[in-house]
Amino acid sequence: MIIQPIIDLVAICAKKGIHHAILSPGSRCAPLTLAFARHPDIHARTISDERSAAFIALGMAQQLAKPVVLVCTSGSAALNYYPAIAEAFFQQVPLVILTADRPPEWIDQWDGQTIYQQEVYGKHVKKSFQFPDDFSVPDKSWHASRMINEAINLSQQYPAGPVHINIPLREPFYPKTGENFQFPEDPPQFSQYQGSLTLSEESLKKLKNRLQQVNRILIVPGQQRPNPKIQTLLEALAKEKKAVIVSDVISNLQSEKSVNFHDHWLGNETLHDQLKPDLIISFGMSIISKSLKLFLRKSGASHWHIQEGGTVRDSYQQLSRILNCSPTNFLSWLTQNLPAQNPTYQNKWNQLEENLRTNLPLIFENQKFGEYQALYFLLKKIPPFSKIHLANSMAVRYVNFLGKRNQEIVCNRGTSGIDGSNSTAVGCTFTTKEPVTLITGDMAFFYDRNAFWHNYSMPNLRIIILNNHAGGIFRIIEGPSSQPELEEFFETRQKLSARSLAAEYGFTYSKAENRAELEEGMEKFYAQSVQPKILEIFSDSSSNLSILRQVKKEIQSLHATTFTPPEA
Repeated sequence: MIIQPIIDLVAICAKKGIHHAILSPGSRCAPLTLAFARHPDIHARTISDERSAAFIALGMAQQLAKPVVLVCTSGSAALNYYPAIAEAFFQQVPLVILTADRPPEWIDQWDGQTIYQQEVYGKHVKKSFQFPDDFSVPDKSWHASRMINEAINLSQQYPAGPVHINIPLREPFYPKTGENFQFPEDPPQFSQYQGSLTLSEESLKKLKNRLQQVNRILIVPGQQRPNPKIQTLLEALAKEKKAVIVSDVISNLQSEKSVNFHDHWLGNETLHDQLKPDLIISFGMSIISKSLKLFLRKSGASHWHIQEGGTVRDSYQQLSRILNCSPTNFLSWLTQNLPAQNPTYQNKWNQLEENLRTNLPLIFENQKFGEYQALYFLLKKIPPFSKIHLANSMAVRYVNFLGKRNQEIVCNRGTSGIDGSNSTAVGCTFTTKEPVTLITGDMAFFYDRNAFWHNYSMPNLRIIILNNHAGGIFRIIEGPSSQPELEEFFETRQKLSARSLAAEYGFTYSKAENRAELEEGMEKFYAQSVQPKILEIFSDSSSNLSILRQVKKEIQSLHATTFTPPEA
């Protein structure tokens, strides 16, 4: 039997610009699966593991900046979506989740594949909808069409995010012989427009008066996609020494004019008073650097956060104003209205930055081989203006330590889990022909190995695995590092190698245990290929900690002997 409101649902998705759907096999979801698979304007892919499927959809939606549809069958399949849905919610990525369900009269009646699916994702979706379970009157079809319109619109309104439609379905699910799908050319739809917010003249006047009273301004962009307009505005502010721009790698707003090596010195208490700001201006989402967060929380500065709307977030415990406008509009106004600053403050930050930029190559050239040194050399080989996906724990921290990147950086910092790093990168490869490099640790890599369990080509995927046979980050955290249970219960030591996985999936594989092997492995790593490539870097967890401490010690020594900031 063909359920026409399901056909209409898919037609509305296509009409409203959704052209990608990730489906997971199941019987209860058959009407949805067939409709998406047969629509000529929607590219449907099937991913068997629902947890991987959801992260793959997330990776696609991150790049497309448009919703991607997820479809699964009833029961625990829907629960496997949850980690990626939470990540999408906190990272403000639009997803439209369609979960097939049993009819309501069969819930909790010991019927197969049946759980409580209404509002199953709780506060981690922008809204949950319950699709009609019968269409005996015309108003039910009208309601269904209205619902999918509202859900798609809501997923894209600021802040973007996931929406959930639970769809009870009764048998029969499959069309009979001779029944054909008829997608309406002009399905019922309505749009909702959200203008770019600007501040009132009165508000801007008050801000301008406040700016006259400060001369130490720190601008801190959080995680976001690359934005050339904002980049230009920030560079202008830094060039004219009106503000210091402190940029983590996930901001995608690092430049030659911004401070990028801050994670190396902000824990130095002797520098605190010389570097603390009068005013913090932030926009975007989270930052990586814990030392930067602690520095800002202890600064005593006022904090203005720019956002177009949404929940109040006071990451630095200094929030004094929320500016409900677009960052581009406000920064454009700021470049024209921010008075000249005393350059002494900017010079202090810039000297520290230049000092580290000059000396870091010498420090790494003389280090013994390990994952830190390996990444330092590897990052120079990754094609510029490509995409780098970073797993959480040490991979993203190492890259943040190593300064400005010329690639787009993607990392799942909404919930900061390791569970979907591979799958998110795979999703990214489905949206671009550019190289996509995944830099990951062994725990994150093996945890998400089902990311590659599908039949779609990924010739542009390159995977760099930092395999220290453990969760090495726990060695640098003071609590677990001092416990006798460290290796078994925190690091969770393992002996796995990616070689067997590469053979199973037909990936090109190479390994490196020293610098010579590293250089050999990178020589043809980005040459064109019909299959993904893996470079696995082996090192010892305790040795990596020793190298990290040695680098930090040399940098601290560098600051102690050379930091004499010039007065203007």
